[in-house]
Amino acid sequence: MIVKASEAERTAKNPPRGLIAALVFGPDSGLIRERAETLSKTVVEDLADPFRVADLDEQTLVGDPARLFDEAAAISMLGGRRVVRVRGAGNGLAKLFESFLAEPVGDALVVVEGSDLAKGAPLRKVFEAAGNAAAIPCYADSVRDVAEVVREAMKAEGLAIAPEALEDAVSRLGSDRGVTRRELEKLALYARGQKQVTLEDVRAAMGDEAQARIEEACDAAGTGDLSRLDLALERLWVADVSAVAVVRQAMSHFQRLLLVGAARGESMEDAMKKLRPPVHFSRAASFKQQMQKWNEAKLFEALDLLLETEALCKTTSVPAEAVCGRALFNVAAMGRMR
Repeated sequence: MIVKASEAERTAKNPPRGLIAALVFGPDSGLIRERAETLSKTVVEDLADPFRVADLDEQTLVGDPARLFDEAAAISMLGGRRVVRVRGAGNGLAKLFESFLAEPVGDALVVVEGSDLAKGAPLRKVFEAAGNAAAIPCYADSVRDVAEVVREAMKAEGLAIAPEALEDAVSRLGSDRGVTRRELEKLALYARGQKQVTLEDVRAAMGDEAQARIEEACDAAGTGDLSRLDLALERLWVADVSAVAVVRQAMSHFQRLLLVGAARGESMEDAMKKLRPPVHFSRAASFKQQMQKWNEAKLFEALDLLLETEALCKTTSVPAEAVCGRALFNVAAMGRMR
């Protein structure tokens, strides 16, 4: 059974009657774990129960394929339906699951955690083609999805969240559901005892000061603002931020500019929304300004320079801060050129 991305959450919470196995797959490993647990808990509330939950992995099943059938057919000592979890499953198990789904045994629910399986991947095809199984995708959260996750997480802790705080939190999250959950736990703990989460709470609990300072330097270089760049770098070196970390973040920044510029048939705003993590709303205007200044050839030139700079920072006796600063000033000069 093929499950659409829009129906994945509902299917995990309310699996169809007759489902005996599900493959949970996609690029978001945190969301894979979360949906696999949600699905498993529709059968067994306590996933630490050794009598009702069996944990297997691909290596175990490759060495002993019969183990899958044995665990699926096993009866719990204390009664109740069982769950068989298979972690880290790849295409090497496609034939085994094809055989199992053709002639299933027992009444256990088999929950398989896969990786980012492409359309047409053997393991994915097996689950999509079977009438008694489902392939549940786990793609990166959209901005709307992240906002809903944030609201629900705060509500569960008895907290409301201010609109500007929600917007700021969403801009910092979304690349991985597991990371998102951990960050929201930190935020809820920080705001405990309050009625509402404020923008200041989000910035205090989730903000990364060093990251913000590096972003300031990247934006200054991208817009060609030399005085702003000079000040941003001075703050970075005073805070003892690694020059290599600055160079790597700068490479990531200019790669994101390249991705947006390479988008075809989309507006700049739509292409920016697809970036993960998304561009923080406070930087959106600067990002758009930079898009007007840079073309593909110049971006590749800047990336080549930054790649060479990272190597120099690691392999020469020249102070890394000086090497990094010179590179970013050269990049800023490129940004000023028409």
